[in-house]
Amino acid sequence: MEMKGLREIRKKKKLSQVKVSMDLNICREALSHYENGRRSPDIEMLIKMSDYFNVSIDYLIKGEEFKK
Repeated sequence: MEMKGLREIRKKKKLSQVKVSMDLNICREALSHYENGRRSPDIEMLIKMSDYFNVSIDYLIKGEEFKK
C-alpha cells in the first residue's frame, strides 16, 4: 500500500529521503519503498515515523487525519 502521507509530509517539511532515512536509521531505499508501496513498514517503524514527523499513523498512510 502506497503511503501517501509519508511522501507528502516529507516534502512539506523540505526533507530529502537521505536525511529522513539517516534520522530513522534505515536505508534510503527502504524509505522509497515505503513511499511507493513496494514495502510496508512494521508497527514499530510506523510509530517512529509518526513521532519523527509529529503526525498520526493515519496521516502517514492515508494522507489525512482520522475522521470520526
